[in-house]
Amino acid sequence: MSTVATRAETDNPPPRRAAASPQPPAPVGKRGLRSRLGTSGLVLLGTLVGWLVLRVAMGGMYTLEIGRSDLSPLHESINDLNAWVGENRNTSPIFLYFLNYVQLAVENIGLLLTQTFSRTDFGLEIPNIGWLGTVVLLTFVAYAVGNVRVAALTLVGLLVITSQGLWAETMDTFALVVAAVALSLLIGLPLGIWAGTSERVNKVVVPILDFMQILPAFAYLSPLVLLFMIGPAPAIVATWIFAIPPVIRLTAHGIRQVPATTREAVDSLGVTGQQRLVTVLLPMAKRTIVIGINQTVMAALSMVTIAALIGAPGLGLVVTQALAQLDVGTAFNGGLAIVLLAIIFDRVTTAASMRGEVAARRGGDARRVRLITLVAGAVVTVIAIVLSRIQLWAALPPTSWPDLGAGIIGAGNAVATFAQTNFAVVTQGIKEIFTQGILNPFESLLTGSPWFVVGGVLVVIGYLAGRWKVALIAVVAVAALIGLGVWNDTMYTLASTLLAAVVTMVFGLVFGVWMGRSRMADRILRPFLDAAQTMPAFVYLVPFLALFGPTRFTAIVAAVVFAAPAAIKIITDGISQVSPTTVEAAHSAGTTSWQMITKVQVPMSAKAIGIAANQGLIYCLSMVVVGAMVGAGALGYDVIAGLNQLDLFGRGLAAGLSLVVLGILLDRITQAAADRTPQRVVITPVKRPAPAVATAV
Repeated sequence: MSTVATRAETDNPPPRRAAASPQPPAPVGKRGLRSRLGTSGLVLLGTLVGWLVLRVAMGGMYTLEIGRSDLSPLHESINDLNAWVGENRNTSPIFLYFLNYVQLAVENIGLLLTQTFSRTDFGLEIPNIGWLGTVVLLTFVAYAVGNVRVAALTLVGLLVITSQGLWAETMDTFALVVAAVALSLLIGLPLGIWAGTSERVNKVVVPILDFMQILPAFAYLSPLVLLFMIGPAPAIVATWIFAIPPVIRLTAHGIRQVPATTREAVDSLGVTGQQRLVTVLLPMAKRTIVIGINQTVMAALSMVTIAALIGAPGLGLVVTQALAQLDVGTAFNGGLAIVLLAIIFDRVTTAASMRGEVAARRGGDARRVRLITLVAGAVVTVIAIVLSRIQLWAALPPTSWPDLGAGIIGAGNAVATFAQTNFAVVTQGIKEIFTQGILNPFESLLTGSPWFVVGGVLVVIGYLAGRWKVALIAVVAVAALIGLGVWNDTMYTLASTLLAAVVTMVFGLVFGVWMGRSRMADRILRPFLDAAQTMPAFVYLVPFLALFGPTRFTAIVAAVVFAAPAAIKIITDGISQVSPTTVEAAHSAGTTSWQMITKVQVPMSAKAIGIAANQGLIYCLSMVVVGAMVGAGALGYDVIAGLNQLDLFGRGLAAGLSLVVLGILLDRITQAAADRTPQRVVITPVKRPAPAVATAV
């Protein structure tokens, strides 16, 4: 650091001392390496070196590898349990008096909404609210909670979906999403309000929500199939569990962020707790609560598409079947419909969160015009619903419209064929370089090392990240992964996840720093990041399947694209929130742009970068598992195989539980590392040439 001489030292300079003899430079060795890496860095480096040595010396031994159809005793026991459940579902008290009623209630909710918007069981596919009634109703709702632009977007999106020939499938998905969201709000809003008003409840709820949000979507499937069998009931329950955390968390957050001064002012008036909640807390938290509903809706849509693997009808089933057949065109057509539905959901709920601010800015004349428009729109909606119930032409989607779906399917297949034919040299080259040069060696290191070596490395990393608490979690996680009997497949999934996370963080740092330092870059890129985060996971697989074919590399690329937006936005916020005073001090010291980034902004954003790494890793794990649909294999394949083959159900359930354990382990390590990361900045002044001294002649 630079030092500045005080005024006293300048006026009274100290006596000169004899020049000290020059000291030899510190030897490059243990002391120099420790000063650069620190004790934790040295321990980690030594651990990795020891791992490599043991991998060479003991490669192929104690890897716990089992064949694709081989089952451990645990898997056999789970298969026996599954058979027992099937035989005693209608006689066991827990099913007869509880679970069967839950299944029946959930199925009836789904059936009610499906019959309302999609079809009935009377031979003709005529729903209670037909095509015209649904289009007009949803457009009217979009206008009522938003504005003309949101209504127009909704109308255009629904008409495009109709032209794609996917109206019935879209309404199936829509009905399941509405059912899951309704259950989420019914339970999530009261629980969120309770957590927001009670510190004790909040401390209990937050760890549970953290646990629920780190689980990959595939982890929910097998246990729910065991309880409710294949069908709409487990799909709705899985979607509900996956979607409920955001509304609880953001409702509680919105209430708890109400200023303490406001609470005190209200309490001084002698109001009751219920009055304070209704008149102050909920109105002030309204926008945050609606944002939570938005996130719940988007999570539900994402999970419903994945739940097609356990019997959920709709667009997810279209995409799943197309991916299984490597039909890029059909998958793209279904994926586009999912994206359109996601955009409609996102825009409508986002507009609802801003409704109060927009209404407050509207003048008296504008309010009267809007009121008249709403009344007229309600009348038109009622007429459209009645027509769709009594007229066949209004009940069913038009068949005379241009078949946009066929054109999209043909274009998608043509683009895929063109890309595979003309860009094969590039795409295959990139895939082979990454696979042979990075992926295969890293997978070999993880899968070919003895289990106790890899387990020991994970425990050491856990200790370095969070000391004994995280090290103990790592010990328990390693023991669980061994006991579940799919250790080798877990290592394959871990290898792909870690590599995808590294690439994600590279993109996150590059674009996050750029956006954090440039407002123009932020304005240009943020809309694309927002749009990317509205798309469900399945949609990401389609374009990369066309480019790279069904391989592990395809799943890794899709995982990077899926996780990068979240990492970029978190790092952007971290960089942009660096104190302006610190930045000005660095500028005054003469730092260059590169020094500003590496010496000031990145170190000061260390915690944000750690959080981005945590989120990126969890996102990558979730997407790598979904990538089993396009050849990723490992745990994702085990889960899918267990759902489709009765004799592999035990292995599939064990794989799902392994995903839970792996997700918890990775989350605890990265979160502890982020919490322990110091935020410090070292400003080093730039050396400038000394001014020239004039010499008298």
